[in-house]
Amino acid sequence: MTNNWLNKNVFVTGCTGLLGSWLVDELLDLKANVASLIRDHVPKSRIDREGLINKINVIYGSLEDYDIVERALNEYEIEVVFHLAAQTIVPIANNNPLSTFESNIKGTWVLLEACRRNKQVKKIIVASSDKAYGEHKTLPYTEDMPLQGRNPYDVSKSCADLIAQMYFHHYGLPVCVTRCGNLFGGGDLNFNRIVPGTIRSVFYGERPIIRSDGKYVRDYFYARDAAKAYILLAEKMEGGSICGQAFNLGNETPMTVLEITREILSLMNRLDLEPVILNEARGEILEQYLSAKKAREILGWKPIFSVRDGLAATIEWYKDYFKDIEK
Repeated sequence: MTNNWLNKNVFVTGCTGLLGSWLVDELLDLKANVASLIRDHVPKSRIDREGLINKINVIYGSLEDYDIVERALNEYEIEVVFHLAAQTIVPIANNNPLSTFESNIKGTWVLLEACRRNKQVKKIIVASSDKAYGEHKTLPYTEDMPLQGRNPYDVSKSCADLIAQMYFHHYGLPVCVTRCGNLFGGGDLNFNRIVPGTIRSVFYGERPIIRSDGKYVRDYFYARDAAKAYILLAEKMEGGSICGQAFNLGNETPMTVLEITREILSLMNRLDLEPVILNEARGEILEQYLSAKKAREILGWKPIFSVRDGLAATIEWYKDYFKDIEK
């Protein structure tokens, strides 16, 4: 089988994050030449802890700095761009919308403008989110639904998504947009998120904390599956027939926060640790889940891991992580 990624020059933003680390891992396995822009050194991140950072070209700087982005694309002769970098934490967005808008909206237009001015860049994938859809009475989300975010984080993703589409429709930039469900997996160090937070609590024998009422419904999606989907999408962009389109990606198995918490408790054999429900969450939509029918039909894609299998692998990653940091 031909390896289309051998020696391909690829630029990944957000490599210190959850999805970014898994995507870099997959690209390195495919023998691609990976360059990434890093704003902050995160010594406990998966990309650092597992030595992936030593196998890529690192450019230190901010995504909002046009000169740095343009230099990176030119000096590393980038052909494929995966734009994953974002401020992804909803409570932070609610407390500090301006920094979220800077990262998620300005960061997107800066990168796309630099790509527009660089004729070597042939494919760009921009990570949007199911949050970009905002609240709809009819679910699941499909790609033809309007983007109508109302809360700070949701708005930032709606805007970035529309900007990416504009760069295709007005300038002909070879862009595709992905809208994923709630990503989880080893390497997520944002422990206020339900999956890593619950695993950490249970590992230390504590009752997990649910900051909502536990009834919020989401589509949980394993990060390794997402990374493989991004690579497949980039391959399918060859020839340009699907450029300009958005694709939903997810397991299509919506679960409440309480359900996924109890799934983790079951996998870790600690159903005795009854969750503490704070009911403090504000500014979030009650039900969000999506249809990945378009990705299945057009890309021939389907997830490899069930939610339970993905959680089992994630739990093992965190067990090793917590044991390691205790040494």
